[in-house]
Amino acid sequence: MYNMKQHILTFLRNWTLPIALLTGVAAYFTYVSIPFLDHTHQLAAHTLAIVQPSLIFLMLFLTFCKVRPQDLHLARWQIWALLLQSIPFALGALLLHYLPQSDWRIVIEGAMLCMICPTATAAAVVTRKLGGNVGTLTAYTIVINLTVALLIPAVVPLVHPHPELSFLHSFLLIISKVFPLLFGPFLLAMLLRRLSPKITEWFAQFRELSFYLWAIALSLAIAATTRSIVHTTCPWPYQLGIAGASLVCCIVQFAFGRYIGHACNDSISAAQACGQKNTIFAIWIGYTFMTPVTSIAGGFYSIWHNIYNSWQLYKKNK
Repeated sequence: MYNMKQHILTFLRNWTLPIALLTGVAAYFTYVSIPFLDHTHQLAAHTLAIVQPSLIFLMLFLTFCKVRPQDLHLARWQIWALLLQSIPFALGALLLHYLPQSDWRIVIEGAMLCMICPTATAAAVVTRKLGGNVGTLTAYTIVINLTVALLIPAVVPLVHPHPELSFLHSFLLIISKVFPLLFGPFLLAMLLRRLSPKITEWFAQFRELSFYLWAIALSLAIAATTRSIVHTTCPWPYQLGIAGASLVCCIVQFAFGRYIGHACNDSISAAQACGQKNTIFAIWIGYTFMTPVTSIAGGFYSIWHNIYNSWQLYKKNK
């Protein structure tokens, strides 16, 4: 029985991405094809808006419960990684602010999401398997989450201004949703560790729960992305452009991370920190604060970085 359970878990882990993709797409089309559920569509959208960030919060919280402050390490490459993610995101926003009618607007937005998206919670697992420094990667995960929590509210109003809201009101509105989502789990985990280390360690044992939460959140994100694609008027060439932009962003970030980490003898951690993304967060940001169809950038990026990580793990095991 135990071996069968392990085989099932191994199968799910190896095939989580395609299973989540198919489940999300199938769930959306099944749901919209049932006539007596038509009146629940608005309720479902509101529910998703609550459930999705809640799952992200829980995943981050369980991840940070495993973090001990003494295990965190700073490195020079982290500064360059922050610049790599922040500068292109800000430049893309300025470009769209001054050229709002650009034909390639959604492609640029998709690339912006891929660049600013914080490091994935699962990056530490892959880094450990590849032989990297988990301490420096975990420290960067915390830093980039806090940076994103401040940068997205400051930049998104430039790209999508609301005529009825001032920049300050838009900033406060977005930060009220993003900052607690990214900073709250870290603060709660550190506070809990301070008050009760035993309870913190108890939460840290639920690694499998974090995996299941990720799988559920990914399926919901894919369902929301499918809805955006179905209802969009965006031509297919631009959607393919988003896929291409996400691929380029993935290659650039993994390559740049490996390059900047090489000088610190920490190329594996730096590459994973820059390249392995919390794509569920990117999808949520896309359909919540930007042009909804740009959320597919997160879906495509999830495919690219999982393919690359699978290849890396294959080479390592071989």
